[in-house]
Amino acid sequence: MAERDQTVKIELQVLGSSLRSIAEEMGAVLIRASFSANIKERRDCSTALFDERGRMIAQAEHIPVHLGALPDAVAAVRAREPGPDDMFILNDPYAGGTHLPDITLVSRTAVGFAATRAHHADVGAAEPGSLPAGSCRLDEEGVVIPPTRLDEATLDALTARMRNPDERRGDLRAQLAANRLASRRLEELCARRGRELVAAATEELHSYAERRIRAAIAELPDGRFEASDVLEVGEGDLELRAALTIDGDELELDFAGTAPQHQGNLNCPLAVTRSACYFVVRCLTDPDTPASGGAFAPVTVRAPEGSLVNARPPAAVAAGNVETSSRVADVVFLAFGEAIDIPAQGQGTMNNVTLGNDRFTYYETIGGGQGACPDSDGPSAVHVAMSNTLSTPTEALELAYPIRVERHELRLGSGGAGRHRGGDGVARELRALELCRLSILSERRRHAPQGRSRGKPGAPGRNLLNGEELPAKVTRDIQPGDVVRIESPGGGGYGSPGLPAS
Repeated sequence: MAERDQTVKIELQVLGSSLRSIAEEMGAVLIRASFSANIKERRDCSTALFDERGRMIAQAEHIPVHLGALPDAVAAVRAREPGPDDMFILNDPYAGGTHLPDITLVSRTAVGFAATRAHHADVGAAEPGSLPAGSCRLDEEGVVIPPTRLDEATLDALTARMRNPDERRGDLRAQLAANRLASRRLEELCARRGRELVAAATEELHSYAERRIRAAIAELPDGRFEASDVLEVGEGDLELRAALTIDGDELELDFAGTAPQHQGNLNCPLAVTRSACYFVVRCLTDPDTPASGGAFAPVTVRAPEGSLVNARPPAAVAAGNVETSSRVADVVFLAFGEAIDIPAQGQGTMNNVTLGNDRFTYYETIGGGQGACPDSDGPSAVHVAMSNTLSTPTEALELAYPIRVERHELRLGSGGAGRHRGGDGVARELRALELCRLSILSERRRHAPQGRSRGKPGAPGRNLLNGEELPAKVTRDIQPGDVVRIESPGGGGYGSPGLPAS
């Protein structure tokens, strides 16, 4: 009997590795086949596999804010009863999307569904890049795509409403290739192992992840723990409040008391809020647990409808996906910090920069300093937390766009002092070579990332145009020769400066 149990465990490990490798290969195909620098170079995309019930079973280690919200997208497609050869497309944040540039494709496989999500450099709207600083309604941010069956006519009709339609079409075809690869690989796996065994393995992988996370939660102290933080808007601050309740092997995160949805675009659909919560729970419980929907099962997220973190349509969400999700992660970390030790705060922003006109659209996020830990300094100049992308290489950027990189360096000394120092941010200067529009969506410009255990805060970020300071969120014209400089925040320090590590 013991020998048979060992054989079953080995078989499960083999099948689990096979499913994860399919998800990773999907990501590799999407990245290598894409046209835009944002996907090809920055890898702003995610891939995952789901079972017949729409539960995530395996994912590539891509973008947390994408992956945590993907189950909602698959659920929206399942509700339309897709056939075996159907391909669905969507980006509607109120139907499982995140924000409009993130376009998702969902298709059937032999044992469930495959999904790809990629941030497209433009999806229409008045502003190039489809991330305007001043949008108030969702339809001001680009083409809204509810779950729709995708065929050639639909593909042509959608891309015709976006800038650089050939590039958009190329990136969508890369997603199509990744979805089709998943179907082919799962058919091959079922042919080798049998469909019933593969389906049974997906069930057990989901249960295994749930067991591990429940065991890790059970090690945490029971109780209710509260925290708050703020987002920066022109007229002041918007408060986020989180209450963490740990009860045995389950936990609940309740955002009651959070500010009502905003007239601007800092609003989050609930799927994005859940993503940030799941990310923090995985980081602080058992980060080596195989990434599947089972890891989310012991976590309940509640948020008042009509609040900043559970907005109602047609509220704008462009910055909610990138900036509010980062602050949701921060405030959930702070709530956990009332129960267990956590790192100091990191930069808490993605520093979104868009430059473009009718001819080109360039978008990227900029890394920064992360918070120090109880036993180590914080890393510098990294994209982590809800982003997890790369920087656009200078050579690729200058080859593809009328932009010159004047400077890209560490912002030395921006990390907070402490027994362990926070990581340093980045200074990045971009010179526009033709007339275009600039949009910046950023945070932590007034409120610095805080230290922990008497560690000092990191330096807040700054946005400048030709040396003139710009607001945290801004859209404006750029003349040829103008220089945009982004100084990303440093991470907070940990522990009292000057004291030796314990």
